[in-house]
Amino acid sequence: MRILGIDPGSRVTGYGVVDSDGRRSLWVDSGCLRVQGEGLPERLGCIFRRVQDLIREHRPEVMAIEQVFVSRNPDSALKLGQARGAAICAGVQEGLAVAEYGPRVIKQAVVGTGAATKEQMQHMVTLILSLSRRPATDAADALAVALCHAHTQATLARLPAALAGRGR
Repeated sequence: MRILGIDPGSRVTGYGVVDSDGRRSLWVDSGCLRVQGEGLPERLGCIFRRVQDLIREHRPEVMAIEQVFVSRNPDSALKLGQARGAAICAGVQEGLAVAEYGPRVIKQAVVGTGAATKEQMQHMVTLILSLSRRPATDAADALAVALCHAHTQATLARLPAALAGRGR
């Protein structure tokens, strides 16, 4: 399965593309979309178009995106939510299913603790995907979102068999 992970931001949106069979994940592409535009509407349009371009280029089967966390600054949380919405709309427009994961769930899936630091996330993403160097923070976060989806789907796929085995 090819997964596009998105770490939304109103100025920088991270993206990561991985191929995963549920047991092993391979890096395909990652980076940061430096969003252009003076005002928020222009930046949201930029996010929408650039995520659409990524989808058309890489042809993922699903998009996974980080949920908005509650920020101390309500204005920042609103802008982040709107950036997230622009990315989600691009995915839906291109016919993708969109999965959403909270920051603690992503950290737990990739590092093993929901309180992981940015550096720990970068380190584990680098190890899991056998990268030659650490990706930028936003790209690492997006790759972590994609890995979280891969791990979650693999676990859900094994669940019926595990539950059937318990019933014996």
